[in-house]
Amino acid sequence: MALKVELKPNERIIIGSCVITNVDQRARLLIEGDRIPVLREKDILTPATANTPAKLIYLAVQLMYLSPDPQAHHLTYFNLIRDMLSAAPSAWPVIEGINNHILNGDFYKALKESKKLIAHEEELLALAEQQETERKSA
Repeated sequence: MALKVELKPNERIIIGSCVITNVDQRARLLIEGDRIPVLREKDILTPATANTPAKLIYLAVQLMYLSPDPQAHHLTYFNLIRDMLSAAPSAWPVIEGINNHILNGDFYKALKESKKLIAHEEELLALAEQQETERKSA
């Protein structure tokens, strides 16, 4: 089954181990192949933009997805997961989903699940900020 991708002007995409940058107009690509990693620019995190624990986990999963040897990133991933769970045990259901996808070798689904972890982290941070504001005003 082929994947249809439409790129905006100057948008980047990773296909396999190649970074492709569109030029000045929209472009449509039809990508055929089995289990070739494809990642659009909006879904790519860099070490510079992975500035929270959940984003670091996303980055580790992203590296597994793009790597020919995903296991090379497992130690980093599991260390990050351990740290995240000690700080936010409520993240376990999402992390369990990520882990299951990784164990099944479905790194793209693990990546999508990792976005839920980032959203959960944002909710926790917003709640903590709200409680701090209320504490200061009391």
